[in-house]
Amino acid sequence: MQIIDGKATAAQIKAEIAEEVKQIVANGGKRPHLAAILVGHDGGSETYVRNKVLACEACGFKSTLLRFEDTISEEDLLAEVDKLNRDEDVDGFIVQLPLPAHISEQKVIEAIDYRKDVDGFHPINVGRMAIGLPCYISATPKGILELLWRYHIETSGKKCVILGRSNIVGKPMAQLMMQKQYGDATVTVCHSRSRDLKKECREADIIIAAIGRPDFVTADMVKDGATIIDVGTTRVPDATKKSGFRLNGDVKYDEVSPKCSFITPVPGGVGPMTICMLMKNTLSAGKKEFYR
Repeated sequence: MQIIDGKATAAQIKAEIAEEVKQIVANGGKRPHLAAILVGHDGGSETYVRNKVLACEACGFKSTLLRFEDTISEEDLLAEVDKLNRDEDVDGFIVQLPLPAHISEQKVIEAIDYRKDVDGFHPINVGRMAIGLPCYISATPKGILELLWRYHIETSGKKCVILGRSNIVGKPMAQLMMQKQYGDATVTVCHSRSRDLKKECREADIIIAAIGRPDFVTADMVKDGATIIDVGTTRVPDATKKSGFRLNGDVKYDEVSPKCSFITPVPGGVGPMTICMLMKNTLSAGKKEFYR
């Protein structure tokens, strides 16, 4: 069994990006610029955005953080998005989700210029991804592909089961794993209405768990030698921790890991790769790799 170390892989990729940015600037090019909009004071969102700012520093990017109270109107937020769309110095930007209930997340996502949509959530990027055209791929699925590639895990012709059908992970992951230039695998998507889910999992060479249910995948659901990618990050109460909780994956790690050929831990697996892939998308935006 080999542990897939997302933290070390992310650090390596950020170092590679920083070196490329150094060369771009040395050759007279423009330093990539990522902007982020943060609405309100949600604890999780604050942490994510802070980590994104730190990642920008590590990669040599310019970063801008725009903060607004959760009382901002939808109209005013859309106006801020429009400003970033028109700002020629900003290569890519994100609007940190979730947003307050009175603001339509979908309306905000669709208002972002798809050429600056480094989160990969705009319908144009999602559609281009689905048919295999160059685009910004959302960070978590992109990070999983990167881990599979860097650990030389064979995916072509393998049976891949994806647990979960969210727009952010499950659906794009299924699209990518079935495409010839990415996974080239035979893909089954399982969810809360799937029948005989355990049987589907037991036949899988690769399981990608993204349902947000702690310890859902147990040893009796995994065949010997399978690769397990655990996307779950649920806060579970833990009195032994200073914070009072620990991060728990969708996979019962202690009993599943001995059966695997590869497995991602939680934390330290997929999580660090997500922000890292946002940095890769921002580099692509700065280089105008996909859209001019």
